[in-house]
Amino acid sequence: MRKSHPVRRAVLAGAATVSGIVLLLSLKPASDPGSASAAGGAAPPVAAQSPQGGRGAGSGTVTGDAARTQYGPVQVRVTVSGGKITRAEAVQAPKGGQSDQVTADAVPKLNQAAVAAGNADIDAVSGATYTSAGYAKSLQSALDKAAAAAGSNAGAGAADEGAGAGQGTQVLTGDAAQTQYGPVQVRVTVSGGRITDVEVLQAPKGGRSDQVTADAVPKLNRAAVAAGNADIDAVSGATYTSAGYTQSLQSALDRAGG
Repeated sequence: MRKSHPVRRAVLAGAATVSGIVLLLSLKPASDPGSASAAGGAAPPVAAQSPQGGRGAGSGTVTGDAARTQYGPVQVRVTVSGGKITRAEAVQAPKGGQSDQVTADAVPKLNQAAVAAGNADIDAVSGATYTSAGYAKSLQSALDKAAAAAGSNAGAGAADEGAGAGQGTQVLTGDAAQTQYGPVQVRVTVSGGRITDVEVLQAPKGGRSDQVTADAVPKLNRAAVAAGNADIDAVSGATYTSAGYTQSLQSALDRAGG
């Protein structure tokens, strides 16, 4: 029987020891976060995660104050969603004679500019300086109202133009009612199920209509608030305006659920 050489035994023992150390090192888990990320086992970066939806930006449809111009009032209604303007339209604009053509040309351009800019800092349309200035002023007032509503109704959502339910506050614009002397359109504020304010966005104007409107509208507004509905008496001498007023008011109340 051959006798093992001492040198060979030493070499074999050393090789076994080295192999064992290498095996242990290869099985040791990586504890360094940087190593885990490099190995592809880390969570996806923040940019790849789904963003949380916020409600503080405000949403709703708001009508700005009517801005008086040399050629007539301009009033803008704007729809805001997620803090961005998604739609803008003029509910009042100069009309009659040359103003009809100017308005028809300028208003669509101003609407597009408002949506594109996202604010009231828009350029005037050539040939419609007064209309453009009134548009921007009314648009800014609408955006101010939207911002105020978003702040005061944080966590609950702004209530406007059909938004909101139950006994909350709603601001609703009725359909424009066509009359023999011009359109009549009413905007109504309903709070706690009661009419708290009414204003006229459109009413007959020009010539004698100016005086009739100036006399009838305040009376109709007070009657609507007092009655709490559209069942109000016509103002003497303003039969057509009164009929258009109640028709527009009823359409607004219908949107509020009666």
